[in-house]
Amino acid sequence: MRIAFIVLALVGSMMATIQSAAASEDVVRGDLHATTEDGVRIFVRELRPRSWLDGAEPIILLHGARVPGLASFDLPVTGGSFAADLAQRSGRLVYVMDARGYGGSDRAAAFEQPPEANPPQSRAYLVVRDIAAVVSIAKERSGSRTVCLLGWATGGMWVGYYASLHPEDVGHLVTLNALYGGSAQHSQFGPGSPVSDPAHPDRLSPTIGAYARYDAASLLPGWDKSIPVADKDQWRDPVVAAAYQRAALESDPESQKSEPPAFRAPMGAIEDSFYQASGRRLFDASTITGHILVVRSERDFWSRPEDVQAFAHDAVHARSIRIVALPEATHFVHLDRPERGRGQLLDALQGFLVEP
Repeated sequence: MRIAFIVLALVGSMMATIQSAAASEDVVRGDLHATTEDGVRIFVRELRPRSWLDGAEPIILLHGARVPGLASFDLPVTGGSFAADLAQRSGRLVYVMDARGYGGSDRAAAFEQPPEANPPQSRAYLVVRDIAAVVSIAKERSGSRTVCLLGWATGGMWVGYYASLHPEDVGHLVTLNALYGGSAQHSQFGPGSPVSDPAHPDRLSPTIGAYARYDAASLLPGWDKSIPVADKDQWRDPVVAAAYQRAALESDPESQKSEPPAFRAPMGAIEDSFYQASGRRLFDASTITGHILVVRSERDFWSRPEDVQAFAHDAVHARSIRIVALPEATHFVHLDRPERGRGQLLDALQGFLVEP
């Protein structure tokens, strides 16, 4: 196994902007559903380049804890579809999925009840079933025996978990700003954090219910705080930010029933993230056998350098490991402007995918 450490400088690129604008025109979209082994329907969007590599490993993109797939990866504005740019640049089929409880996928009956009536929904052990269903479809439609999984934030934890259980399915694995139990200290999710139980700081608060509601305004403060300039528009396109908020609300048919409008997000991701942030690993990376790319933004508020180090340390059977650091980049790097890390992330992925 070889480990490569790469630091990508944030250099402006006009070409990246031009490619992003053209990508949507060169990609054909289609919406599908996959059914899990326990009968849950999972929403999937396929992005097919007009000229694609038949038999090449397809790429599956998985969102994070709050905002589902399309809002995260396929916004209908220039610079807002990381999925389209990735499909166009790689020449591969790209699939954007929603985990159960999110977006166009089935929601459990608990979502029709008050959140406090049920425990956190869509835990990681269930989401790996969702990934399995999408992997099956992606393999069949692409003609490839393996897939590339890319997960952002909690999505990185989920795809890593899946790859540890089904290493034969995953030729390439990408985690973007993901937790991995590398430390017992985390300001937002660890012991003693706002989501911990005051009586038992190493446990999740019992007040965390099945789901939470998020309005549009709640999606920007963390992003704003991590951008190191006063004018946030210099870092991210305001059109992309507005589309992100709009798509998040549109992902839930119940969002307009709240005032202000708010979408529901399962809290299972928060429970699992709490354990990871507390140093309790949900899976062991030693069983992953494909190529691994671990990407972390310098200004990420979710993952920690210790998570990157721990993952690389444990992944002893990976064919190769690349660790990419994106200086000054934010947690939302794939939605930021190309010169703020998005272009460098696409470059890193393009280089990684050619690993045989």
